[in-house]
Amino acid sequence: MKSTFLIISILFSTLSVQSQGKKYPDGHGGTIFLPQGDISFADEVVDFKRGEPDAVSEACDSTLSLNVADFAGVASNFTSLGCGGSLTLRFTDNALINIPGPDLYVFEVGKYIETTKLSVSNDGKIWIDVGAISGGVSSVDIGDSVKQGEVFHYVKLEDLKSDCKGSWPGADIDAVAAIGSGIQINLNAAVLFDIDKYELLPASLAELDAVKEHIKKYAPSKIIIEGHTDNTGEASYNQTLSERRAASVKNYLTSKSSPYKGKIKSFGYGSSLPAASNSTSQGQEKNRRVSIILIP
Repeated sequence: MKSTFLIISILFSTLSVQSQGKKYPDGHGGTIFLPQGDISFADEVVDFKRGEPDAVSEACDSTLSLNVADFAGVASNFTSLGCGGSLTLRFTDNALINIPGPDLYVFEVGKYIETTKLSVSNDGKIWIDVGAISGGVSSVDIGDSVKQGEVFHYVKLEDLKSDCKGSWPGADIDAVAAIGSGIQINLNAAVLFDIDKYELLPASLAELDAVKEHIKKYAPSKIIIEGHTDNTGEASYNQTLSERRAASVKNYLTSKSSPYKGKIKSFGYGSSLPAASNSTSQGQEKNRRVSIILIP
């Protein structure tokens, strides 16, 4: 278990550095401040549907829209959606939340921001329209569209065909960032539980104690705990198991006069939110996890 503790320690050390707020060039001569720094950016491409007409080939790489904004004035450093195209991204080490003011920022390349519809989702299946960016506005406040306290892992961008000319038709996306961002910690279920069990292993308590200490340092106003499984077995069984595992972690974190009683909620999602493909044993292991989301 020493190696597991080391991984958790390194994770929190990294978070403490990355979660410092930073300013980033917005691509239009100004800057945008992100309270959580580099972890604010979307991390994974879930789906990319190229529009018609689409862009030149070097701008059709969807992975160019990931991670920290890095547009340097060259045509090969961003993703063009094409006319009417769409791009779905996922946040893996953070989560989008609603804060006062703008919550989501799209680093779109070009003098004018092409009209792009934005939607958010917790599970990648049910989507909530949160508005659009266009003209000189690259940010969206999701507050009028979502409930207070909701957490979102996915964002979808859909080009609305405002400019379909030239070599780069449609919106040109360098990066997408959550201004309202909560830190997400993923714990391997094998560290916490026996197979098909939801009682915490005795050896896992030291790891969770380390998590508790680092949570105190971050001092979140709210904590969301999510249980996840792979796709082995019946969906109803996995759903119940994930709920019970999340509840077990919650109960431990709120024990011993915890200052976070009343601030922690737990949910189970079964196998509905995989972090990797279930087609391999490595992917299944990654999917068996408990996620802890710290909301500022």
